[in-house]
Amino acid sequence: MPLDLPNLLTVSRILAIPLLVLLVALQTPWGDMAACVVFSAAAITDYFDGKIARERQITSDFGRMLDPIADKLLVGAALMLLAGFDRLNDLALLPAIVIMLREILVSGLREYLAGLRVGLPVTRLAKWKTGFQMGALGTLLAGDSGAAALGLGVLPVGLIGEIMLWTAAGLTLVTGWDYWVAGLRHAGGKEGAAEPGRLSPP
Repeated sequence: MPLDLPNLLTVSRILAIPLLVLLVALQTPWGDMAACVVFSAAAITDYFDGKIARERQITSDFGRMLDPIADKLLVGAALMLLAGFDRLNDLALLPAIVIMLREILVSGLREYLAGLRVGLPVTRLAKWKTGFQMGALGTLLAGDSGAAALGLGVLPVGLIGEIMLWTAAGLTLVTGWDYWVAGLRHAGGKEGAAEPGRLSPP
């Protein structure tokens, strides 16, 4: 494994997951607040690892492979923790399911298109989706109990988080559809029947 800073930041997102699980499992106000901090810090590394890699021109195949994996592991863990510890109401489970299914869909499309040597570019709207998604999950991990620990119990933090989650789910549907159409274009068009080495990027 190349031990450069971007890769270390990427790995840190994976290493943060066990700590996140432990903090949520405590089911205490300060544990919830700490879980929010750990998740938010891990989510922010997603921005900095890419930025540093581009600026210092130290991109690697290992980093390109691990970066999306680390993101999906972190998001998946947070969603399962929120659902498993009853931190989401029944209605809020719907956007959580949409987000999880979209992550699986895009992973499958990327794997298929990688076999065709076709890239699946990240759109600007997808970046907005990621921002709302990470913000929503961090807010929900803190929840009303975490806000109360900071003396902010009057704020409907849980409700704010759920609104953000619904917004992220809406953006998820739009961007997921865009990626799905792109995948179908290559699967059903001439590109899908071509030799892998002769494909051009979308």
